[in-house]
Amino acid sequence: MQKRLVPVVIVLALTVGFLGGFYYQNWQSPVQLLNLVNKDYGQPRDVDFSLFWNVWDMLHNRYVDKSKLNTQDLVYGAIDGMVQKVGDPYTVFLKPKENEEFQQQIKGAFSGIGIEIGLRKNILTVISPIKDTPAARAGLMAGDKILKINDKPSEGMKLDEAVGLIRGQKGTKVTLVITRDGLEKAKEVEITRDIIKIPAIDWKLLDEEVAYLEIFTFNQNADAEFKKAAQEISDSKAEKIILDLRNNPGGLLDSSVNIAGYFLDANKIVTIERFGDGQENQFRTQPNGQLKNYPIIVLINKGSASASEILAGALKDNRGITIVGETSFGKGSVQEVLDLPQKASLKVTIAKWFTPNGISINENGIKPDIEVKRTEEDINADKDPQLDKAKELIKNLR
Repeated sequence: MQKRLVPVVIVLALTVGFLGGFYYQNWQSPVQLLNLVNKDYGQPRDVDFSLFWNVWDMLHNRYVDKSKLNTQDLVYGAIDGMVQKVGDPYTVFLKPKENEEFQQQIKGAFSGIGIEIGLRKNILTVISPIKDTPAARAGLMAGDKILKINDKPSEGMKLDEAVGLIRGQKGTKVTLVITRDGLEKAKEVEITRDIIKIPAIDWKLLDEEVAYLEIFTFNQNADAEFKKAAQEISDSKAEKIILDLRNNPGGLLDSSVNIAGYFLDANKIVTIERFGDGQENQFRTQPNGQLKNYPIIVLINKGSASASEILAGALKDNRGITIVGETSFGKGSVQEVLDLPQKASLKVTIAKWFTPNGISINENGIKPDIEVKRTEEDINADKDPQLDKAKELIKNLR
């Protein structure tokens, strides 16, 4: 078994990236079956597997249509059931085909509609639509609940299965049935898939003294793009910054930590990683601080997740920076990817993230200091009360 750490804070997506240990085991069967290879990697001493093998034997001996019993599928099903009983939507067993699709996703070679999705209270939910993608243009919003994908109900569906159904070749269509707060009934949305290119950073001057800085994702390009933007802001007449993390689903942890270093003094805690055995790692800023003296307002919403929540929490705890908007998604767990035999893999949650002040991000999210909602009516009318509030507040900052 190979162990592979993917340095990301996962929010499953159509652009996703993911970050333990787990031991893959097969057990000696009491019966000799064709096409079943049993390798004993060490059974847990306090677990009795006789019931499992009794059911296995009964199925093969008594089931009416033995031609439909696929030994490999039964094994995969048993493993999948075991992993699902953990009750964590981000701990997932990936069969070979699912694992192959997952590898394509983390390499960024895919086409889809451009949404990040997750499970909230076991309901498939849009974390955020990515800017300038088919999903955003179709009007999908953070918090939308996906009830069906191409007429297939999403209830009980694994995240990776949902990703596989939504992704597809450029030019093909996918139909989602969604609901959201304020909708009287479910809504059907047909979206044409396309190649998804994710911008990382953008900024502009709102007036001569306020820089409006957007971070869309913490991908592999974010560090270089942010370095360039930070220098341009420093060279401009800007004296204050509105940092917009809305609909930022996260990405690479290292990128979030590096960018936090532009706003903070050296050696400040950005986030704390805590494992199940009580051990913890602290991620701290490196010497930089290029933007640390700028007054800042931070914007977040329901689509801000993982690495963006880490950055928002670090700025709030270390500098007392005011946050405007809505409570963020609450995705603060760390996944490790473990390679298994037969080209399968296991993604397993190994730790959780906490803000510098010890507040758990997972499921709780980051709460704004000033809550301002942006409704579908606001979006359709091209109104942004959250940004308007940030503009109002930043006028008084010195």
